[in-house]
Amino acid sequence: MATILQNILTIIFLVEFFVGNLGNGFIALVNCVDSVKRRKIPSVDQILTALAISRFSLLWVIFLDWLVCINFSPSFMTRNILRITQISWNISNHFSIWLATSLSIFYFLKIAPFSDSLFLYLKWKIKRVILIALLLSLVLLFLNIFLVIKHIDAWIDGYKRNLSNSLSSSFVEYPRLILLPSLMFTLIPFGVSLTVFLLLIISLWKHIKKMQHQTKGCRDGRTLAHLTVLQNLVVFLLFYITFFLSLVVELWTFDIEKELTLLFVRVAITIFPSIHPYVFILGQSKLRQDLFSVLQWLKYWCKHV
Repeated sequence: MATILQNILTIIFLVEFFVGNLGNGFIALVNCVDSVKRRKIPSVDQILTALAISRFSLLWVIFLDWLVCINFSPSFMTRNILRITQISWNISNHFSIWLATSLSIFYFLKIAPFSDSLFLYLKWKIKRVILIALLLSLVLLFLNIFLVIKHIDAWIDGYKRNLSNSLSSSFVEYPRLILLPSLMFTLIPFGVSLTVFLLLIISLWKHIKKMQHQTKGCRDGRTLAHLTVLQNLVVFLLFYITFFLSLVVELWTFDIEKELTLLFVRVAITIFPSIHPYVFILGQSKLRQDLFSVLQWLKYWCKHV
């Protein structure tokens, strides 16, 4: 039974990997082609392209980490291999999360009708705000990598000291210490995205209240823009929560060394970078039309083949 379940999870993981590469690759390719044609790419498309590339990289990091885990025992994990895998994971995961968070900030500043002077200044300098947010996030990334390398060194040293003895409780804690910084730093962009979500709700409430005094009603363009962004943010936060809980499960099951449990965690983690791109594809008219054109071309090509 365990073998059958493991095979099913493996198939699901590989399907997620394939689907995620298609979705992220499609977004990146379409936006790059449009930028070459127009010789200019809008800010939102720049963020989306960078986000797609980061998630494409993240999927490959997860996939290669899975290959290493199924082909090599923990005793073959050298200091350099652990550093490379963990640093690659942290870099790709960092940009995947922070670029998605920056996209939510961008939409918030674009559509919210607040008249506060600070908000209007941020709205006017929206590109600079996004750039500063990403640059500040790099400080967190470097701190995260520093802590991860420090704990990896402690883990390796502890492993060498305990080679001839059974694993002590302190040594078992080292894998958790490696994963803990990533888990904690993941909460920061989640808090930012949640704050943006709440501010958008307040913005929508104020706008609807204002529009109720007019003859147009509340179903104007700005209201629809609010609802569209809020729907996307709800999906984003749900995927985010799933991703975070998967990291928590991995944190507390790292020392169990059960392949089935770790494979389930990888399947849950991969949902976020593989399925979320299709929310953007279906939610944006340009990407949706490009996808329809590609499907029409494939249908035409298959008929002739």
